Amino acid sequence: MKVYLIGCHGAGKSTLARYISKQHSLPFLTETVRKVLSERELNIDAIRHDLDVIDSFQQEVFDRQMAEEKKYTEFVSDRSALDALAYSSQHTRILPKLLRSAELVSYISDLKKPDVRIFFVRPLRVAIKPDGVRETLTYDGIIQIDTIVKFLLEMYELPHFIINTDSMQERVKLIDSVILAK
Repeated sequence: MKVYLIGCHGAGKSTLARYISKQHSLPFLTETVRKVLSERELNIDAIRHDLDVIDSFQQEVFDRQMAEEKKYTEFVSDRSALDALAYSSQHTRILPKLLRSAELVSYISDLKKPDVRIFFVRPLRVAIKPDGVRETLTYDGIIQIDTIVKFLLEMYELPHFIINTDSMQERVKLIDSVILAK
C-alpha cells in the first residue's frame, strides 16, 4: 500500500505520516523539500526572491519526490509531487513545464491505482503549527496552497479522503479505518 499525506504546510501531515509509518509498519518518506533545503543549505523564505534558485529548487523537489517513491513498493509519504505542483504555481515559473511532463502523466496514473490511499489534510486555523521550514506562516498563504491542492485533486479525479478535524483521535481513527478496510 502507498499512503500519501498531502496539503498545505503546517497542517499536521508529518505527524500523521509518522503515526501511519509506526502503526502500520510502512516505510516513512520524509518531506522531500526538507532534504533539498538541507543539502543546498537554503532557507525557503530567503530563496523566494530569486526566481532562478526557486525554479531549480522546485524542479529538484518534484523530481526527487517521484524518484524516492520509486524505491519502494509500499510506503507512507509526507507529501506528493502534487504538493510540488501547488507550490510551483505560487512561487516559480516552471509550472507549465511540470504540467506537460511525461513523468507527471505517469505519476497521476500511478496515484489512481487501487493500492494508493491519499489523505488530503485541510488547514484549520486552530491546528496550524509552524513546520520548521518556513520562517513565516500566514493563513492566507496556507489557504492559497490548500485551494490549489484541492483543485489538482479534482482536476486529476484522484480518489482521496479529507481530514478536516483538529482532533488527533478523529484523524487517526479515519486513517486507520481507511488503511485497514479490505
